[in-house]
Amino acid sequence: MKLNSKLAAGILTTLTMCATLSPASAFAHDSDMHMGNSMMPTGVLAQATAVSTTPAANLRVALDELFSEHANLAIIAMQKGYDGAPDFADAAAALNKNTDDLSSAIASVYGDAAGAQFKTIWSSHIGYFVNYVTATVKKDDAGKQQAIRDLAEYRDEQAKFLADANPNLNEKAVADGLQMHIDGLLAAFNAYVNQDAAAEQANLRMAHEHMFMTGDGISTAIVKQFPEKFNNTMTASPSVDLRVVLDRLLSEHASLAILAMQKGIDGKQDFGTVAATLNANTDDLSAAVGSVYGADAGAQFKKIWSSHIGYFVDYVKATAAKDSAGQQKAVANLDEYRTEQAKFFAGADPYMNETAIREALNVHVQELLNAFNDYVNKDYKGTYENYQTAYDHMFMTGQSLSTAIVAQYPANFGGTVANLWVDNTKFTVNGTEKWFDVAPFVQGDRTFVSLRALSETVGAKVDWAGETGTVTVTAGSDVLKFWIGKDYMTFNGQTRQIGTPAFIVNDRTQIPLRFIAEQLGWNVDWNGGTNSITLTKF
Repeated sequence: MKLNSKLAAGILTTLTMCATLSPASAFAHDSDMHMGNSMMPTGVLAQATAVSTTPAANLRVALDELFSEHANLAIIAMQKGYDGAPDFADAAAALNKNTDDLSSAIASVYGDAAGAQFKTIWSSHIGYFVNYVTATVKKDDAGKQQAIRDLAEYRDEQAKFLADANPNLNEKAVADGLQMHIDGLLAAFNAYVNQDAAAEQANLRMAHEHMFMTGDGISTAIVKQFPEKFNNTMTASPSVDLRVVLDRLLSEHASLAILAMQKGIDGKQDFGTVAATLNANTDDLSAAVGSVYGADAGAQFKKIWSSHIGYFVDYVKATAAKDSAGQQKAVANLDEYRTEQAKFFAGADPYMNETAIREALNVHVQELLNAFNDYVNKDYKGTYENYQTAYDHMFMTGQSLSTAIVAQYPANFGGTVANLWVDNTKFTVNGTEKWFDVAPFVQGDRTFVSLRALSETVGAKVDWAGETGTVTVTAGSDVLKFWIGKDYMTFNGQTRQIGTPAFIVNDRTQIPLRFIAEQLGWNVDWNGGTNSITLTKF
């Protein structure tokens, strides 16, 4: 498989920022938030360093997850309430847990009183949606209009709260964004009631995507308000945008798959609509894969990915027919799918570990089956616990996939990649050949490299003071000093141990490669099979 030269115009442009919500509000420092998505499944990546996991990026992803989960659970709860479904209370409980998470995020930045105030306001709009559903069931047009007026009051109160919390916010812009959220959920619900398949499908997707826009805008405002809390990192970059695109599509897949399985077993009239929405999501995922690895790979991915959706449908049908053999067959097919999908990813990207991918896919399959089995067995609390676990897992998956893609093609995501070989004076920087005076070499268990050659290659300035045997490296605002024969150096005046003395070979100061590269902010990957080192920086 090969990289599509139009990658930047492909997968990255599928992320659209919401102008009315950039920025929108400020909630929490990422270290204090619900951050399950910050954990990468162990072993999935081989020699790949996550470059899209800066504090600001993690904040953006955390807020995207919380807000999009809210929208999806709100739509589910409204449908369940309208139908008088037995799992309505547990769907609502999951929605309330999401509210607790959001309120805790507010409190982590602005204090407990602000968190409590946010919770009161945010919870009110959920209650007004319930009132709208109740009025719809009763065919009470006056009640529906009152709920809409209450939602408008909520919008203004929430916008004022957020604008007061963050000086970077425009209150009217925030209110406009909140109105988009309100309109989106009402449109999705009304389409469900009116059995308008096209409108339901469109609004299911728009409500999900809009909340990612909201999370993107909110995280921008937080980082702008508290830059030091996020190490002055940014919420947006090509690699972070890639991670968010994959998060959005993968989390939408999990939510729609669980909902489709429920509707399938219940024989709901809109099963076909939700299934079609799930298929549209598959099309977008396949296009994203194709934009990286080419159209043929995108088509191959679509065929494999679609198969596992079909096997879930087979499982639902077998369950409805009380056909245990059919259930077992579907599970066996899902096992085969895991093997085929893992092989595809590992074949596409050398930074992916096939065995670990297969195990990670097993987690996804089991979470969806568990959510469905709990639903069939009327364990609705378990159903929505598994829903939220499966939803969260997709953000871990998005991080893993984006990390592997960026590690494979760093130059396409605004990065610099340098390849060096032991005992070879040639090296490359983003594919351009360059030459060392002294080739990197191994001594003991360390690879050494010319300090001047490497520093100047990565854009640092090097000064030599022969009378004191001092080498000074200036990289931006950072100053590094080394002394010949000394096993320590200073970084902005702070002493750090090198682990071995600096020494000279052919008039060039030699320093352990990994040490100096990491001091300069580069990620270092070693490939023992080719005796090569890959340095990446973004």
